[in-house]
Amino acid sequence: MARLSKPTTPLTTAQQLGSLIKSARDVMRKDKGLNGDVDRLPMLTWIMFLKFLDDMEQIRKQEATMAGKKFRPAIESPYRWRDWAAKEDGITGDELIAFVNNEEAVRPDGKKGPGLFAYLRALQGANGGDRRDVIATVFKGTINRMINGYLLRDVINKINRIHFTSSDEIHTLGHLYESLLKEMRDAAGDSGEFYTPRAVVRFMVEVTDPRLGETLLDPACGTGGFLVEAYRHLEQQCKTVQDRKILQTQSILGGEAKSLPYLLAQMNLLLHGLESPQIDPGNSLRVPLKEIGDRDRVDIILTNPPFGGEEERGIRSNFPEDKQTSETALLFLQLIMRKLKRQPKPGRAAVVVPNGTLFGDGVCARIKEELLKDFNLHTIIRLPNGVFAPYTSITTNLLFFDRSGPTKDIWYYEHPLPEGKKNYTKTRPLQYDEFAPCLAWWRKREENERAWKVPASEILANGCNLDRKNPRGKEDIAHLPPEQLVESIITKERRILEIMDEIKRLLEKGKA
Repeated sequence: MARLSKPTTPLTTAQQLGSLIKSARDVMRKDKGLNGDVDRLPMLTWIMFLKFLDDMEQIRKQEATMAGKKFRPAIESPYRWRDWAAKEDGITGDELIAFVNNEEAVRPDGKKGPGLFAYLRALQGANGGDRRDVIATVFKGTINRMINGYLLRDVINKINRIHFTSSDEIHTLGHLYESLLKEMRDAAGDSGEFYTPRAVVRFMVEVTDPRLGETLLDPACGTGGFLVEAYRHLEQQCKTVQDRKILQTQSILGGEAKSLPYLLAQMNLLLHGLESPQIDPGNSLRVPLKEIGDRDRVDIILTNPPFGGEEERGIRSNFPEDKQTSETALLFLQLIMRKLKRQPKPGRAAVVVPNGTLFGDGVCARIKEELLKDFNLHTIIRLPNGVFAPYTSITTNLLFFDRSGPTKDIWYYEHPLPEGKKNYTKTRPLQYDEFAPCLAWWRKREENERAWKVPASEILANGCNLDRKNPRGKEDIAHLPPEQLVESIITKERRILEIMDEIKRLLEKGKA
């Protein structure tokens, strides 16, 4: 990250920052165009995004001048924050709303021209892939929902008091922004697919252990939780200017097709120090699998792909004929397998999957067969009930595999609920400290009451059913949610049928 100059204005404390954001949200509550935090946070985000960009541009201009180099801003006058937003008594009311929203409007310099959003959406980078393209993509999917220009001016004036020229302030605001994202997740209800509990993200990053110089991808990055945590992990390894350049330009990649989480991810990564986030705004599944070559592969994939969704026929046709499915999670699993590097060091992945992926048959079984035969599926962490509550009650698992395959043995680890707890809830979520026993086991693997090992040959001989229960544990079905209870019964019925088929086969073999 570029060295930030000393601010000319006093730093705002964490308490003052929190107060500014709260005050801005209180103003937004008065606007009839906004409906709850699901609308308010995106509004705050695009406003902060433009303030952040302008502060960074001013720093870069100073640095270019000192180095005797030319500087071309991403946003030209009169569309820069300093031109239309920085003056507290500047453009306001209907005039401000028209400038922001309209295709053509009177600009702050008094001339007619494209409105703010129209201008930003039309930006184009010189060679593609620079910050102007990012800005254009962000604003193609962004709408100003505020309808009162005087209230919008009040919000802008409050955000103008945040100083993105201070690394300390950005760090503080990054933590504050995380709490805002959590609030939005809590308010979003059915939008929970964008989020993974922080404790799970941190655990997956810790055991995957990204190293500086490796490329890391989340093809369904949502608001950027995995990418932010990976950035933090890699930042601790930076010792030199060159290390920091590698981190900034060659390490973190994402994909997010939905415009709202794409915007939130951009801001999340910017606030945590990644200057030019490389997030693909298209559907990561849109490229035919056979067209993904070595240059497209990465060292590490960390992701929680959406599950339960259905993809259109055009997307399904990008996959092998015998492995086409509408189930999004299974398509992403194939993409992840394809995107891992073969050499010089085998790529590795950590993926959240629903329980149905473990015992699924048909196409699902064929995908798992490829996973076991061509990859090393070395570990499955079985998460307990309610880790993703209240957004879904579906039981989830963490798959860890690499391209050093084929699989010989699969280690299972059953992560328990804390003593006396029957479920996780929104107010009492999973904590990172609860992974301490698993982390200790990870480094020195031995079978115990929570961990067991199954030969891959046994899994392959049984229809690639990965849904293996703890041989030393007891399933407490009395407290399972209805969906999981049905799932448990179906799994047991499948196992009974498998045993009956095996008995029948042995009897027929005996007669022969």
